[in-house]
This record gives sequence, C-alpha cells and structure tokens, in this order.
Amino acid sequence: MLPEVESWWHRRTSSAADWPLAGLLEAKGGTTISVVLPARDERETVGDIVTVLLRELPALVDEVVVIDSRSTDDTALVAARAGAAVHAQDDILPGLKPLDGKGEALWKSLAVTSGDIVAFVDSDIRNFHPSLVTGLLGPLLAHPDIAYVKGCYDRPLRGAPTGGGRVTELVARPLLNLHWPELAGFMQPLAGEYAGRRTALERIPFITGYGVELGMLIDLLALAGLDALAQVDLGAREHSHQSTEALGAMAAQIMLAAWSRLAREAKIHTTHEPAPRLTQFRRTPTGHHITDRDVSIAERPPMLTVDGYRP
Repeated sequence: MLPEVESWWHRRTSSAADWPLAGLLEAKGGTTISVVLPARDERETVGDIVTVLLRELPALVDEVVVIDSRSTDDTALVAARAGAAVHAQDDILPGLKPLDGKGEALWKSLAVTSGDIVAFVDSDIRNFHPSLVTGLLGPLLAHPDIAYVKGCYDRPLRGAPTGGGRVTELVARPLLNLHWPELAGFMQPLAGEYAGRRTALERIPFITGYGVELGMLIDLLALAGLDALAQVDLGAREHSHQSTEALGAMAAQIMLAAWSRLAREAKIHTTHEPAPRLTQFRRTPTGHHITDRDVSIAERPPMLTVDGYRP
C-alpha cells in the first residue's frame, strides 16, 4: 500500500459504532437525507428493510425510496405497503431509452429523490440493522469535506463468518491495485452500501451494469480526490449469494468497466474493443450445455447534464 493511502486509511476509516444516532441527529441540522433501495424480485427482504428504516430512523432519514427494476414478483407492492415511495425504473425520465442493470436504477433514483445526501442500500439484506445506514451517514454529517462514504463488512458464506465477496478478491481488488493504487485501501470496493453528497453523485457518470460501484469509485477519485472519500466498517452483512455462473458475468462487467476507465484516463492504448459476450459451460446428463451471455455495459451521463433534471 502506498504510504499516502495508508495514511488515508487510518484517517478516513471508522466504525458504525463511532456514529451513534443522537450525534447524527445533532449534526443533521437542515441536511436532508434520502435512502434508496434498488430492487428486483426482492419481496422476501425489501419490506423488512423499509420497515426498519422508517421505524428506527424517522428523524434522521427524510425519505425511503425503492426503485423497482422490472420485478416479476410483488416487490413493489410489498415495499409500498411497508411505507416506501416506490418508482418503476422505466417510468423515470420516460423520454430516455430504457437501459438494463443495477446502475440504471441507481442513476435514475437521483431524478426522484430530493436529499442532499443519498444513501444506497441493497434490498436483499437479511437481518437488516439501521447501523448499515447510520454508519454511512456519520462521516458525511460530521465532515463537510467528505463527499462519499463506502461501507465495508464481513460477508458470511455457507455458515462461515467470512468468505463472501469472491468477485472482489479475484477481480476488483487486483484491478484497483494494478491501475488505481490510490484506491487500494478500500476493503469492500464492490459493496452495495454507500452514500454520497448529491453535489458529487450528480456530476459523475453511472455505468448501468454491475460495474457501477467500481466505476463510481474511480470517477469520484478523479472528481474529488482521495481525501474526499471515506469508508465505514458496518460489521457483517447477510444476503443471498449468487451462483458461480452469475458471478462470472458480474466479473466480466467489472472488467469492462475497468477497461472503459483505463481508456478514458489514457492509461491504455486500445487497438480493439472487448467482446461483449461471455461463453460458459454447464455439465448436464447428456453432455455440456453451452451458454452465451451478453455482458455488455452501457453508461449514463452525469445527471446534472440531463434535460429535465431538477436537483
């Protein structure tokens, strides 16, 4: 780790326990806070998360918004009954051609929220605790020079206390260490829990697929500098785990996201465009089944540049 990154790590890493609710309420003042949950087929968990947020943090959080990303179940109904404001992803900014992916939901949420600070929380978390949000808000409310806070945590896997985050360890962390060593101090660069000031989030592009978190870190580093970024240890996070095949597609999109940023920052000289398809194999009783996945990524421009956006 670079010496300056180690210094940052000690100064800008804290724990959720460092940010008790009473202190946050005192620091909040007139700052408004939105919590956004992107959701696709998460009826089993999204209602509980919304309920906890509205019950435990009514004086801290000004709005809880669920962006329903084309769910085939009743995720939207469950979230609405729990008290969230629910928006269908494709109904937001209807003049734009709809795109796919988690990043699309996150980007569009900026157009239907009003908070000065926007916190993003994945909607598949089990045993949700409000400290997953209060921890993220602490550094932003206490330090006006911080623009973005990333969560980090242990990720249980198959009964073991750690072991989750396989794409982080096998793909994202090596990429960041190789090409953006200033970001090597982030313990969970792909974490789905993070918060930022609207004034920063609306000035960066959003990759629409699973590379959104990696792209966001790299773009915020360029926009605001490392010292405007922070991370908070949120303890442990329980959620449903993806299959190895699904993780392969996620890894491919993260590699494409890194490629896009390397090219944009002139860190590589490209002579070709990466192929946007991933071939995978699954053994069946009759032999191997071949699957070709489209892993292409798209990108939305900074929200501040979009016609009709009113911050």
